[in-house]
Amino acid sequence: MTRVYSLRQRLFFLILTPLVLMAVLLGFWRVSVAQRTAEELFDRSLLSAALAISRDVAISGGDALLPSTSDLIRDAAGGEVFYHATGPGGIYVTGYAYPPPHGEPEGGDLYVPLYFEATYRAEPVRVLRIMERATIDGMTGNSTVTVWQRISDRNEFASQLAKRAAALMGGLLLTLALVVWFAVARGLRPLLDLQDAIAIRSPDDLSRIKRPVPIEAQGIVATLNRLFARVEESISAHQVFISNAAHQLRNPAAAVQSMAESLRDAPSDEIRNQRIEELVTAARGAARVTDQLLSMDRLRQPMPSTRMEQFDLAAEIQNVCEDMAPDVLSRGLAFEWVAPDRSIEVCGDRIFIAEAVKNLIDNALKHGGAEMTSITVALRQQDETALITISDDGAGLSPDDTELALGRFSQVQPSDGSGLGLAIAASVAERHGGTLSIDRVAMGASLTMELMLAT
Repeated sequence: MTRVYSLRQRLFFLILTPLVLMAVLLGFWRVSVAQRTAEELFDRSLLSAALAISRDVAISGGDALLPSTSDLIRDAAGGEVFYHATGPGGIYVTGYAYPPPHGEPEGGDLYVPLYFEATYRAEPVRVLRIMERATIDGMTGNSTVTVWQRISDRNEFASQLAKRAAALMGGLLLTLALVVWFAVARGLRPLLDLQDAIAIRSPDDLSRIKRPVPIEAQGIVATLNRLFARVEESISAHQVFISNAAHQLRNPAAAVQSMAESLRDAPSDEIRNQRIEELVTAARGAARVTDQLLSMDRLRQPMPSTRMEQFDLAAEIQNVCEDMAPDVLSRGLAFEWVAPDRSIEVCGDRIFIAEAVKNLIDNALKHGGAEMTSITVALRQQDETALITISDDGAGLSPDDTELALGRFSQVQPSDGSGLGLAIAASVAERHGGTLSIDRVAMGASLTMELMLAT
């Protein structure tokens, strides 16, 4: 199971992680700086001690070191300083008896201070040797002063510097961590207050959130307000749909009930047979309204990708026309199917598209009027679209009545229809990236459904 961190924890880690990495890099840099600093300080202390010893040897004629020089050697930073001084001819003057061995100076210049590392009493030491011309007891020659110090003392000094720097950075990181942890909590307080305000809302409260929030959260609040508005609109539409559906189903149900009761009380077989036909017709009408209501409700839901398929639209419409032909021809109407000479491939829901074409033909049957003599179904291709046109020579339908004709549960002229047929066809066309439009014609009615071709 994936662990989900809070926003506070995420911000805490995002802020501190780069700072810790930077602190580690700075730590390595600080150790190297401390090492170089220790080397420079100790080399300078060796040079100061060597110069002081050389001066005292020259002044005292090789007798003893001044107290100030002794204090300098004793108080040298970081550890004990050893020394050895010889006069002209290599005569021992003062200091420790056996200095560390040394090499030759670079470039052969004997009077240049010479730093090198050696071993003294089984310990690595840092050594400085300086040579000067001096006169002691009437003898003139080279006077040599050698001073050295343990390298371990230098390393200890560098380690102390690094530890102090690490302690300082650790203290700063700890302080920063506490500041970030509590500052983030305080910064997120408006969001937590917003959460509490939403949590205490009733399920029926979908009003806009008017609570002031930080700039960074205003986009979220605006999105929530839009979502609330869409949910409220959807709930209202659903309630209206249920109310209208109940109204549409009540009339057919009442008609079926009334005909069933009259069938029971029929005085003769002839009247009983007549009422049976009327009952069957009413039941079919009720079933048709129910199917249309279910289709309209399914169209309100997201269309599953599994129902999208590529098929020949011409063949599918031909099947619809064959199914509808008996009903159309039984009314004494001419029924024509104008088919293209090739297949027209579209991608969509085969069942919904067939239902939409049936509704368009059924709309012509219900609203064409008594003077209607023919219905024509035509399919053609125009650029990247397929156009399905259902036309008749009946009562007629104007493009000016588009909003009323294509609306749910609405009719231009009263009829026994439910007012859902054209609304369903328009929704099907819209779901497939097309449109349903009312054509302006001289006689009758003509509706064209546009669908995108398969790519």
